[in-house]
Amino acid sequence: MSIKKYLVALAVLTTLATSCKTVKEYQKNKLNDSEMSLSNRKVEKTEMSFQSYREGASGANAGKSGGGCGCN
Repeated sequence: MSIKKYLVALAVLTTLATSCKTVKEYQKNKLNDSEMSLSNRKVEKTEMSFQSYREGASGANAGKSGGGCGCN
C-alpha cells in the first residue's frame, strides 16, 4: 500500500471516528453538572490555592493580600 493511500485511509478513519453524537434528554443533566463547567473545577481551585500559597504575595486561599511574611 502506497503512502498516499495509507494517508487517505487514515484521514477517512479519523473523520469517521470523530463523528458527532446526539445527546438524549435524560443525559443532558450530566452535561450541566458543575464539574463539567470550565471555570468551576475543584482541581483548578486547589491548584490556584497552592500557587498563591507558594507565591507568598497573598494568603493561602487568595483572599487577603499582603506580604509573604505570614502576618496578613
